[in-house]
Amino acid sequence: MSQLARERQVLRPSQLNALARDLLEGSFPQVWVEGEISNFSRPASGHAYFTLKDERAQVRCALFKPRAQSLRFIPRDGMQVLARGRLTLYEARGDYQLVLDHLEEAGEGALRRAFELLKQKLAAEGLFDADRKRVLPAFPRHLGVITSPRGAAVRDVLSVLGRRFPLLPVDVLPVPVQGDGAASQILEMLRRAAACGRYDVLLLTRGGGSLEDLWAFNDEALARAIAASPVPVVSAVGHEIDTSLSDFAADLRAPTPSAAAELLVPERGELMARLRQRQAQLQALITRANTARAQRIDQAFLKLQALRPQLRLERGRGRLMALRRRLDLALQQPVGQRAERLARLLRRLDQSHPRRRLQDHAHRLQLLRQQLQQAPPRLLQQRRLQVQGLARALESVSPLATPGTRLRHPAAPGRRSRGPRPRPGGARRAAAGAVGRRPAVAAG
Repeated sequence: MSQLARERQVLRPSQLNALARDLLEGSFPQVWVEGEISNFSRPASGHAYFTLKDERAQVRCALFKPRAQSLRFIPRDGMQVLARGRLTLYEARGDYQLVLDHLEEAGEGALRRAFELLKQKLAAEGLFDADRKRVLPAFPRHLGVITSPRGAAVRDVLSVLGRRFPLLPVDVLPVPVQGDGAASQILEMLRRAAACGRYDVLLLTRGGGSLEDLWAFNDEALARAIAASPVPVVSAVGHEIDTSLSDFAADLRAPTPSAAAELLVPERGELMARLRQRQAQLQALITRANTARAQRIDQAFLKLQALRPQLRLERGRGRLMALRRRLDLALQQPVGQRAERLARLLRRLDQSHPRRRLQDHAHRLQLLRQQLQQAPPRLLQQRRLQVQGLARALESVSPLATPGTRLRHPAAPGRRSRGPRPRPGGARRAAAGAVGRRPAVAAG
């Protein structure tokens, strides 16, 4: 490389573009740019390429596929948009461009930023907390609808209410729903309706539109008035994708006016079915209660019949008549019979007196003593008679008493008796044998 080239620090195009890219990205990390779309293209890759321009300049922009798919609108040439991105340089071609990460319509974008800032502020104060929201009445008695009397929203609300619950009184409270001064008039009507005490629920509604059309319902004073209202407030502003500060501050948010009307009142058919069910339950309860009361009345009547004074008097009269008859019979009995009965009782008493029993025992003791004294002589006499009987029996079987043998009386002393002399001991053996045998007939 020549000396001249070294002094001049010659760069290649890629080096120059890289330096320029680093300089741009370092100096502008993220910028917001508002302008008009031109030369919009979206090739098959899904990326979006266009130019943002104003009256005096333009800048190329690139919106890659993930960000392009999240857009809530379709970009087109001539549309005024607000873009957020970082400045860079496409080195291959040396194109200066803005790589976007967010794109929105320009007029709505400013309003959207203001909406988000106000929403964050009120949410930080607790204005949207769920614990401060009130429960709506199950059966409203009077409904106030704050809306435009000429819009489609009020017709949808009245149509649904007439079909579902035609008995509900509804007052349409007319207010402008967009334009200058609409927010202040809505706020004034809300305060008057809540203070009059006529309504037990209020519906704040309007049809769909752009964020600018719905901006009256994003007023900070209106949101605070809705949160402070003594009457529950239902908000149904715009379509399902639309949200407003009144929706967040209200006690209930409905996606559409028709949906709000359906949430406010019960359906007539369902209500009639519930009423018929409750009527059947009430009739069953009444029938059971009446049956139970009839049974208690019957039991009380039977008890009253059993305890009625007339029956008790009749029973007492019967007992009195029986006692009177017993008294008459007692008075009619002769005095003699009573005296005889008394004498018998006295005799029985005397016979059972302990003195008489002692006398009887003493007499019996004397008899027993006499029998005891007489028992030994009598027993001795009986034994004597038994011995005499045994002696006679012995003599009857003695050999001396056999026929042909003359018994002699013992001879006198010195006189010898004739005849054979008995063998010594024979009489004793005979007597002993006689004694061992029991006589046939006992002696007297």
